[in-house]
Amino acid sequence: MTSEVLQTKLHSLVIFRNLLQNPVIQKLDVLLCAPSENTLKLADAYGAFTAALFTHTTDWSQFLMDSVLEDENLYIHAYCQNLSADKALQDCLDWELDFLQELSLFSPEQVPLEDKPALWSTHAIPFAATYHQRLKDLPQRGYGIFARHHVFTVNNGELVPVKHPDPQSLAQLSGYEQERSQVIANTRALLAGKPASNVLLYGDAGTGKSSTVKAIANEFASEGLRLIEVKKAQLYQIPDIVERLSLNPLKFILFIDDLSFSSNDNDFSALKAILEGSVSSRGKNLAIYATSNRRHLIKESFADRDGDEIHLADTMQELLSLSARFGLTVTFSRPDKTLYQHIVENLAVLYDLSVPKDQLLAQAETFALRAGGRSPRTAKQFIEQLKARENT
Repeated sequence: MTSEVLQTKLHSLVIFRNLLQNPVIQKLDVLLCAPSENTLKLADAYGAFTAALFTHTTDWSQFLMDSVLEDENLYIHAYCQNLSADKALQDCLDWELDFLQELSLFSPEQVPLEDKPALWSTHAIPFAATYHQRLKDLPQRGYGIFARHHVFTVNNGELVPVKHPDPQSLAQLSGYEQERSQVIANTRALLAGKPASNVLLYGDAGTGKSSTVKAIANEFASEGLRLIEVKKAQLYQIPDIVERLSLNPLKFILFIDDLSFSSNDNDFSALKAILEGSVSSRGKNLAIYATSNRRHLIKESFADRDGDEIHLADTMQELLSLSARFGLTVTFSRPDKTLYQHIVENLAVLYDLSVPKDQLLAQAETFALRAGGRSPRTAKQFIEQLKARENT
């Protein structure tokens, strides 16, 4: 197949039309139409494509296959809605996969330059079989940005991938095993498509509430779990996000960290409606996990309770009702001395410290007193400082 025919078919793509926005494929497009009689332009197009490809890999076939597998397109959307059986859509998919398999074999030998520098490699990949297998794996692998990343933030209503998420793992967390087991069990129910609760992780600062959520997201990413961190000021955007994710085969945790409200906070009512009471359903593939240092989430003063409100009891019930809308509340209390020492000992093993136990625990207590109290965060800071001194 000539370069001209390849380019014509490339621009005929319907389902995989997003590939035309890929910077590497755009460079290939320029190379395919570069005039063979103009050696300088051809060489420039060859170099530009090769440089763009080598930024990712030297294997052109694999790069194109990966781009196809991660593409979010109209067929994927139809497949997730069980609407992909349409014959026209199937015929289009078959044609495009056949063409893309042929395009993946485009080799440096097809570029009429006598003396070429770096050469990219190609190899045969069964595009159709590989793509149909990926469709079966969508609940675990996802598509589009969800295939490339597992942690996201929200910016102007759009999901933004976190390229370097916190690598916190469950194995690195010590203590609070019973508390974490409740959150893990709820997450497993979500992944299994069973009823899962919205979760409120409440307790003292530094006890590992946020770390628990992040570690769970990392632990179950390969099973189809994705984490979306939402700031309190972005709560009003959640219904739109939930609507867009409702047909996605993956499972999602909307994570709201360090949640609290003032008594006249507009975001308070927004979250109440999201948790329960909105006309739209939450979706079986999504749960809300929030952390807070406040059991009832509302910053109150004695004036709030002794104010001039006529129906004070109704007002107080309104303020306390938000936390009740979380189906599961898990309390992370400040550790006592025994638990604190247990956490310190486990972290010392994890960080491969060779300090005698009595000396280790005595130093840990002194560090906790200076840090303002015992907590898993204090224990980790102590161990990390000890490790740093050991390495100097």
